[in-house]
This record gives sequence, C-alpha cells and structure tokens, in this order.
Amino acid sequence: MSGGVAGRPLPRQERMWFAAGGVALVVVALVPPVSAWADRYEAVEALRFSIFAVIAPALVVIGAPWAVLRPAPPALIRLADGRRRHPAFLLSLGFLALDLAVLVSWRSPLFVDAVSRHRWLAIIEAASLLIVGVGLWLELVESPPLIPRSARPRRALLAALAMWTVWTVAYLQAMANSAWYRGFHHVAGNGLSAAADRQISTIVLWAVAALVFMPVIFWNLVQWLRSEDDPDDELYRLLREERRRSAGVLRTTEHPSAPSE
Repeated sequence: MSGGVAGRPLPRQERMWFAAGGVALVVVALVPPVSAWADRYEAVEALRFSIFAVIAPALVVIGAPWAVLRPAPPALIRLADGRRRHPAFLLSLGFLALDLAVLVSWRSPLFVDAVSRHRWLAIIEAASLLIVGVGLWLELVESPPLIPRSARPRRALLAALAMWTVWTVAYLQAMANSAWYRGFHHVAGNGLSAAADRQISTIVLWAVAALVFMPVIFWNLVQWLRSEDDPDDELYRLLREERRRSAGVLRTTEHPSAPSE
C-alpha cells in the first residue's frame, strides 16, 4: 500500500491532502464542541482516541509531508537509504511494541478518567499517540522517500497485530461487568444510557481499526502473492541447477584434463 490507487503512486500534491487532513482531524478533536462531547460520552471519546492513535498517523504517513522538503535534509536521505539497504524486522517489531504500549496505556481507566477531568491532558495524549503512531505506520506503508523496513508479509503481520490489540481492548471494555471508566456520568432517561454508550464506543474502536488496518493487510498480501514466483517453478529451477552441477562434476571425473608437462 503506497497511498495510490490500483498500485499507482499519488502525485505529491494529492498526498499532501492526506497529511493536512490528519492534522485537521487532530485539531478538530481537541477543540469544542468535540472536546466537550468527549468529556461527556464514552463513544465520542473512543472516536477521538481512534483519531489520535490510528486515523491521523495513517493519514500523515500516507501524505508524506517530508517529501516536499527541497533540498532534502541529509539526515532524511541517510535514513531513507538505510531503510532500503538494511531491512530490520526486529526494529519494526520494536516500533509496534512501543505504539501498542502507549495505545493500551491511554485506554486504561486511569488515563481515560484523568483526561476527562483535566482536558489539557488530551493534548499530551494526542501528541504521544501521534508520534508513536507515525513510527509504526512508517513500518507499514510507503511514505516517499521512506519505505518500510520489512517485507510485505511481515508488514501485514504488524498491521494485524496492531488491529487485534485494539480489538482486544475494545472487547475487554465491552465485556466488563461494570463500567471501566468513572469519568462519564449518565442520567437515567436523559440521553444515552451507560450501557449503550459503552457498546457504541466498542463498535467505534472495532470499526475504525478494521477500516484502517484491513486494507494494509490485504494490500500487502495481494502484492506479495503477485510478486512471488510460483513455488513449483522455483523448485524445478533449483532441481535443474543441481542436476546441471552434478552432470558437470561427473564429466570432469570421467574425462580429467591431461596433466601439464
């Protein structure tokens, strides 16, 4: 997945709209009325969290705002060249682990309730989730001049692990016997009930994770399957080469060259 349509990379100007859209979503989520709704409704808070953790980082990386830097900074050139020359799946796993640790922390009752009491903490939440999210998404999709460090099947695995983590957190939240988060107050007969609010927030987390990560998973798997050689053809090629080498050794043994005088 490179931000293009049908495998064609998007022009630089069109890419920039993705990055601008991601930044705009973060700003909208931090100011009224969305910020006020997020303090009141768990479902809106879940949507805002999804913007910070999943949607905005994906849009920023796909938008590749660093591609407009002219001339490109030497550090960016060295980073892009190093990512091409030295694939490092363990490093990609490290970015995934860091992103998931920050993501799970901000979904814990301690942090969610703290943000609902102190609105300014949402800025720290947005900044931290955006930073680690960009780090992860640089391992999942191309962001010219930067490319992922891992092969396509491993990118699909990274995306799947991130998606399953969000789903797991949402599932635990939905299955809890009592409300996880104490900062949301519901009045019986007035607006959403606590149970309905919790169920909708779970649906939001599931849906956003699926809509954002599923295309990455399937795109990388499809492109990998298209680019890989047929395993049978590869096996036949190896057998032919082995027979050719064996025949060469046999001819050399049967007809050794005359010794030099």
